[in-house]
Amino acid sequence: MIEAVTIGLATLYCGDCIEVFRDIPKVDLVCTDPPYGIDYGRSGGFSASHGWGQWRGNAEWDSARPSPEYFEAIRSAGKDQIIWGGNYFSDLLPPTMQWLVWDKGQRNFSLADCEFAWSSQQRAARIFDYPRALALQDGKQHPTQKPIALMKWCIDLYPKATSVLDCFMGVGTTGVAAVQMGRKFIGIEREPKYFDIACKRIEQAQ
Repeated sequence: MIEAVTIGLATLYCGDCIEVFRDIPKVDLVCTDPPYGIDYGRSGGFSASHGWGQWRGNAEWDSARPSPEYFEAIRSAGKDQIIWGGNYFSDLLPPTMQWLVWDKGQRNFSLADCEFAWSSQQRAARIFDYPRALALQDGKQHPTQKPIALMKWCIDLYPKATSVLDCFMGVGTTGVAAVQMGRKFIGIEREPKYFDIACKRIEQAQ
């Protein structure tokens, strides 16, 4: 059993989510951002303009996307789910009515103009307009870090969700959003360096 770290409303685990899933209760909402498996950090996207400059040669976690087993486990871990990068996993997820879009407010630069999330809700698709420049004000500590405002928007779409899980927590952005909104949070991250950053950010958020 992987030992939990409790910080206020948050319970955090440093380990592989498949192992941790056995020891945690089912939550109301899973909101997570798995590795897309595009190996972008080592396939030419090393420049500062690409957002990966300082992570060159240190993005092994993105070399492959999670196996089908992980997506089955994610969908069983919560009543509802939001999975960012859903367009990379469309062959592993069922058809859905609701796709979520983060419009970064900038066109034709080195990274994508927008990002997509698969949602389990059978409701209308939604778009969140939030400039990339504002997102960077959170302080970028992970190459694929999402803005806190985006995660709050996601959680707001599920007003009855009192517990939130992020099983690919990274530096804890979903956790920061959840605890600031008064929701219980469970976070799982297997990279110790990112786990430590997440602990600090979530502690500061409370």
